[in-house]
Amino acid sequence: MSANAAPISLNRFAEAIAELPVGNLHAKAAELRNSVVHLVSSNEQLQQYAVDGDQDCADAIRENNEVIERMQSRISLLRNEVEGRGLPWDDHQISTINGNLEDQMANSRGEMAEENSAFPEANPSLGQPRANGGSLGDEELARRLGERLNESMQDENNGIHL
Repeated sequence: MSANAAPISLNRFAEAIAELPVGNLHAKAAELRNSVVHLVSSNEQLQQYAVDGDQDCADAIRENNEVIERMQSRISLLRNEVEGRGLPWDDHQISTINGNLEDQMANSRGEMAEENSAFPEANPSLGQPRANGGSLGDEELARRLGERLNESMQDENNGIHL
């Protein structure tokens, strides 16, 4: 967002989500939750500099906290919308509001460190096998899909079977 653009108001956000499918509401909540996690992590990294007197870092932390509050309000609106339709809301989606965000971040950092140390050769971003098995990286998936498409082009009568 540019420095001059104002964020959408909560009322406009509520209006905008009213017609969205439930899956989109959950996806938006997950996106917001992920953003909150990154902002909290950023604040943790900036904290020492702010304590040492860096005013820019202190301002950034303050601004991040304002954004986090807005995002948590939007997650609450998403929850209200889903529940207003008579559907259940998965509390895992809104765990950032429940006050255990720092625990989640510490746990996920620990899990990531364990995964990386247990399987240093498995780096999905490089198209190598994943440690948890059964999941393909983007490059491997694209390669396999390309092979299937080439096979189906040779035998046009059968087409692609999904």
